[in-house]
Amino acid sequence: MPDSVMLFAAGYGTRMGALTKDRPKPLIEVAGKPLLEHALDFTGEIPTRVVNAHYHADQIEAYAENRDLIVSIERPDILDTGGGLRHALPWLGDGPTFTLNTDAVWHGPNPLDLLKSAWNPDVMDALLLCVPLQNAIGRKGGGDFSLSEDNQLIRKGDLVYTGAQITKTEGLQHIPDAVFSLNLLWNQMAENGRLHGLTYPGKWCDVGHPEGITLAEDMVNHV
Repeated sequence: MPDSVMLFAAGYGTRMGALTKDRPKPLIEVAGKPLLEHALDFTGEIPTRVVNAHYHADQIEAYAENRDLIVSIERPDILDTGGGLRHALPWLGDGPTFTLNTDAVWHGPNPLDLLKSAWNPDVMDALLLCVPLQNAIGRKGGGDFSLSEDNQLIRKGDLVYTGAQITKTEGLQHIPDAVFSLNLLWNQMAENGRLHGLTYPGKWCDVGHPEGITLAEDMVNHV
């Protein structure tokens, strides 16, 4: 069972416009606390917690102090999700790990607990938590995946990837690029029939754009 989690917090947050001019997106407050804290609330029982940082990395470092949170600084370049995860492996270890984006707010059960309960390393190399498009508040665009009868993920469909998963990391070592998306790792897993999905039963809000702040607060307060 995974005993580490990677929190993605290195991005520039360009869709947020002026809100990220002087701070990183994960430190924008929603419903009274930073987005990064919303994500951390799900990780309390996980021994090793790592957050990556690049844009305004000093602010992420300051936030991490006294929070039992390791900061993986990406310099000089931001490494994207795949490169960032590989860069953090010295802290995360060799086993499967949780990863969690920090630009979303959830209404429902702890997503990491759901993943942990459904994880089966004998048949899975990754388990991605997805939400039906109608429950993806603030989502701009369509879905990412659909599920086969045996819960393997298929590209295109009305399921939205939430940014929460459990993944094995061995395949990262075989990707030659320094900067790359986790999509490259997932493609390898899908070819081997080992990329699986799980549907989230609650609601999820994308807070990657300014309108998402109000939508997330309405979701939390009124759903």
